[in-house]
Amino acid sequence: MANRHRGEIAADLDGRTRTLVLTLGALAELEEAFGVDDLVALTERFGQGRLAARDAIRFIAAGLRGAGEAVTEEEVARMTTPGGAAGFARLVGDLIAATFGGDTAPPAPAPGDPARPF
Repeated sequence: MANRHRGEIAADLDGRTRTLVLTLGALAELEEAFGVDDLVALTERFGQGRLAARDAIRFIAAGLRGAGEAVTEEEVARMTTPGGAAGFARLVGDLIAATFGGDTAPPAPAPGDPARPF
């Protein structure tokens, strides 16, 4: 069961409830993947509400690995979640909020919003 106080979230992926957490190792992995120097740069990159599908894959894979699952980005790319692409975006927002102390995920952009990633 996910413990929000430890930065964990529960995610329905492929019909299974899984735990995701961005440990320091997972965050370092994301810094390297996105070519940023520190956590501030990482949060600034995603603070504008823009998220590419490949970004979501990286975040979810890092969160699963942080929780102890041995998964590849290729495996995550084939996973499904309720809500489709918007569901994945919500998972990433929830994971970021849990990691950096927010109580809830930021709201998803409305359909038709130019910042909407999907």
